[in-house]
Amino acid sequence: MHYSEEQIAELNVLINYSLNTNTQGIKIHSTADPEKIAAVQRLFDKGLVTQKDGGYLTDLGREAAEHAQALVLMLAPHEHSAGMPGRSSSRGLENSFSTLE
Repeated sequence: MHYSEEQIAELNVLINYSLNTNTQGIKIHSTADPEKIAAVQRLFDKGLVTQKDGGYLTDLGREAAEHAQALVLMLAPHEHSAGMPGRSSSRGLENSFSTLE
């Protein structure tokens, strides 16, 4: 089983939400990429966000965003893998994922 393109687009939206606060949402403008607009609409239809153009995460949406963001971090290179062939160090990881902390 593979993630569909639609699911990947939805995950990409979810990883943009801040988990540090419940008072910060996102807005997808009508001029955004149609794939992103459709992804947010699907998240709204599934009850994960409060508005068709983003808004805030619902309780279910927050749980989904937590999992999505955790997965991104789990799949990123780690310090302990620095000496292993084919693995890179996670130096700079904080900068790459500063919005996910």
